[in-house]
Amino acid sequence: AITQPSDWAHTLLIPAITGYFIWLRRKELAALQPFAPCWFGLLPIMLGVGWYLLCVFGPKPLFHHNIMSVGILLTLIGIAWVLFGTKALRWFWFPLGFLWVFGQTLSEVMLNKITFQLQDIAAVGAYFLLTIIGMEVDRSGNTLVVWSGGESFPLNVAEACSGMRMLVAFAALGVFLAATSLTRFWQRALLVSAALPIALAVNIVHVASLGVLSQFNRNFIDGE
Repeated sequence: AITQPSDWAHTLLIPAITGYFIWLRRKELAALQPFAPCWFGLLPIMLGVGWYLLCVFGPKPLFHHNIMSVGILLTLIGIAWVLFGTKALRWFWFPLGFLWVFGQTLSEVMLNKITFQLQDIAAVGAYFLLTIIGMEVDRSGNTLVVWSGGESFPLNVAEACSGMRMLVAFAALGVFLAATSLTRFWQRALLVSAALPIALAVNIVHVASLGVLSQFNRNFIDGE
């Protein structure tokens, strides 16, 4: 997230949001004081550390960092269980789960399984959108060719334009708003599930916009 902020910058905010989720439950946690530490939490701590070590010293293609993060989640749950007790754990599982799901980048192994389909959706959607607004466009796989004045402007929908990172960021935002602003389950479910079509629609508009802008300056699709 630090070396590639344009891709995963939202993950830098997740720990702060996790702390905010816990702060929202400060009254419920205060009512449980004094806390009753539970030594059963040592079990997930040992399991988490053991799993992490297995991932570190195991075969790298199999144990990528997303698999390794399961050990971190188990350890955090165990620490919360030991320090605050069983009753308090009910207020920690959601923030820690949010931190685990959205607080990490996705490995190439996971990205490769999804990004190709998203690239195809972006290419097809941008093709139809550009056609609707009256532009002459050809599509071959994930490559669009926009024609203007007899000149071609090729636009390749690469992995960076798949919308995968945008989808993850929108999902994190949807979960945050659902947890803090809505009270009914169906409203929360609807808001979180809306992240997928919204991210796809925004990415299609993004790719189509590049196709339009490329006719004025090729650097919009070739440069930084």
